[in-house]
Amino acid sequence: MPDLKQNSPLNTYIEHCKKGELAYQVCLDDDTPVFFPRAVAPATGSANLEWRTSKGLGTVYATTVIHYKNEPPLNVALIDLDEGFRMMSRVEDIDAAQVKIGMRVTVRMHPGDDKQQPYPVFTALSPDPSIPLSRPLSQRERGGNSSPSHSGIGIKGEGTRGETRASPSPSGGQGRDAGRGDAT
Repeated sequence: MPDLKQNSPLNTYIEHCKKGELAYQVCLDDDTPVFFPRAVAPATGSANLEWRTSKGLGTVYATTVIHYKNEPPLNVALIDLDEGFRMMSRVEDIDAAQVKIGMRVTVRMHPGDDKQQPYPVFTALSPDPSIPLSRPLSQRERGGNSSPSHSGIGIKGEGTRGETRASPSPSGGQGRDAGRGDAT
């Protein structure tokens, strides 16, 4: 096992983010991706983990719109990365209500500052998931309006409303949050 006092998995992940890379681990015992960074693989308990860099392409698995008082709405999304892991983030440069399940997205790193570490967010490859593009859309292609960035994706304070959508489960049923309507 690596010396965690010298370099924790979180520190390694943050160093990759600082370089503009979305890093993840793979358990070499069963070849499964591991994300969020860990000292041991959750499925096997093995410390035999290798760092890899994601290509940063993924698909929106689930999304919700968060409404804050006196602020524009924002989305929180679960993204299935092409390498086989899922992460929570948000999709920027598109109206929060326009983020759709199945939408193809690409990662973009927020650089961070003296108060916050760098972190990954996503941008739409295409507003229509049936039209895959190989580059992010320009502001003109997105309709010219981009909503302001938010530094966090968590829920804050009272009066928060969310409209939640989730992908159907592999068995054909709806995801855990589907059909709930407004969440408080």
